Amino acid sequence: MSTDKPLKGMRVIEMGQLIAGPFTGSILGYFGAEIIKIEPITGDPVRYWRLTENNTSYWWHSVSRNKKSVTLNLKSEEGIQIAKDLILKSDVLIENFKPGTLEKWGIGPAELEKENPGLITARISGYGQTGPRSHLPGYASVCEGFGGFRYVNGFPDRPPVRPNLSIGDTLAGLHAAMGVLLAYIQREKDPNNKGQVVDTAIYESVFNLMEAVVPEYSGCGAIREPSGSTITGIVPTNTYVTSDDKHVIIGGNGDSIFKRLMKAIDQPGMAADERFEDNIGRVEHEKEIDAAIEKWTSEHTSEEVLSIMDEVSVPAGPIYSVEDMMKDEHYIARGMFEEVEANGRPLKIPAMLPILTETPGGTDWSGPELSQHTNEILSELLGKNTEEIKKLNEGGVI
Repeated sequence: MSTDKPLKGMRVIEMGQLIAGPFTGSILGYFGAEIIKIEPITGDPVRYWRLTENNTSYWWHSVSRNKKSVTLNLKSEEGIQIAKDLILKSDVLIENFKPGTLEKWGIGPAELEKENPGLITARISGYGQTGPRSHLPGYASVCEGFGGFRYVNGFPDRPPVRPNLSIGDTLAGLHAAMGVLLAYIQREKDPNNKGQVVDTAIYESVFNLMEAVVPEYSGCGAIREPSGSTITGIVPTNTYVTSDDKHVIIGGNGDSIFKRLMKAIDQPGMAADERFEDNIGRVEHEKEIDAAIEKWTSEHTSEEVLSIMDEVSVPAGPIYSVEDMMKDEHYIARGMFEEVEANGRPLKIPAMLPILTETPGGTDWSGPELSQHTNEILSELLGKNTEEIKKLNEGGVI
């Protein structure tokens, strides 16, 4: 196993705030890139969001791991110039401002590429850099609706449901990170080492998960509707209540799996019933099949249900809270929790994926203090001396 991470040698300037841009930087930094995070003087708002200790959110220690913090006043010409100087010495720029913001500051990709043609600029926004909606602000909540996710999520007789997460932002971060890596590979193959722009829209990152929604509508006019805890057109796959008032998920939608499932729940007749031989037939009798499964699960504890499903090789599992995850031996065995020091004591944060066998990623330190690396970066990377840095500080630039 190599001690070097795969992205060692890549320098990234992260100018994004909140979730999408910073999550992109977290992924790249986890696998070895040097991440220089440019924050406003007051800090990235995520520093103070949700649950905090010593005025710093627990979230911060995860989303800003392995990053160096530099504070700049981007409302000042000197602050913008310093940002530009840092970008010109880097491989990648990540930004998730409203489209046109970098151009307004005179540091859009077209300008930067004149002096750093190898620059890869990852731009994350609600609706992308082009198109009639590109000028609109686009938070994850709004873009999850526009991207189609909210429409299919929930129960038919209730308003669309939001998961208690900013899924659109993290999906955009994943897509942006993938785009950076694709552009980086292409640059390495290009004899001119030309960079490019990675244009990631939050709504498109959500749209990319819509599976067969588009061809089904195009082909036969079908609009996939919300279906609660099931999935339209695949039976059985649902959530079932147990005798100890817990919920388990059972996916018995493969033809042979279905037969094993029915025999295991004392329904050999249903296992042999020609009506249920394939998924088409089972879809027609979804309510009958689900009723039989739930009758059986309601007579057994969740532990009993999952044990029996395991014995007959039917996919099934519990619905976990974070407390359940952190106690589970499989999560622990797979190294899904890493420990960092925060506020003078250990703090568990999630590992980042994927798992690489030879050059794995890892967390070297938790989120930095505000402006922790400003002097270091300005001195070592830009060659500024102590007096110059002092003047920038006194002038409110850093």
